[in-house]
Amino acid sequence: MRIQIAGMSAAILQGVPATTLDTDIWVDLPERQYFRVLNLCRSLGATILAPTVVALRDDSMVNFLYWINGLGSFETEWKKAVQMRCFRTTVAVLPLKSIIRSKRWVGRPKDLAHLPLLSQAVRLKRKLKEQGVE
Repeated sequence: MRIQIAGMSAAILQGVPATTLDTDIWVDLPERQYFRVLNLCRSLGATILAPTVVALRDDSMVNFLYWINGLGSFETEWKKAVQMRCFRTTVAVLPLKSIIRSKRWVGRPKDLAHLPLLSQAVRLKRKLKEQGVE
C-alpha cells in the first residue's frame, strides 16, 4: 500500500510557513477498502473518529484520503511526488503545484486562504533554484 503526504501537511514539509490541525495522507486504495487502513490504525492504538479520520495515541489527527479533487489519479500524482525525509523515513509528498491545483479546484474559503502562501513558496523555490541554491 503506497501513501503520499498531502494537503497543508505536505506544504509544511516543503517549507510553507503555515499550520494545520491534521495530517492528510493519500492512500493508494479504493475508498471502499478504507476498513483496511482503519484496522491497521486500530491495531496501533489509534481511536477511530470517522471512516477517514483517526486520532493517534499522542492525540494527533490523521485524515486519510482516497482521492483528491482537482488532481489526477494516485499513480499520476505519485510520479510527481517529492521524496522527503520525515520521521526517520522517506515519504512521498504531494508537490506544491499539485496542492495549489487541488485547493483552487475545491475553492473552500480555508483552501483559498492558503493560496498566497503556497504561491509565494513556489516562487521562492523557483528563484532559489535559478540562483543555484536548493
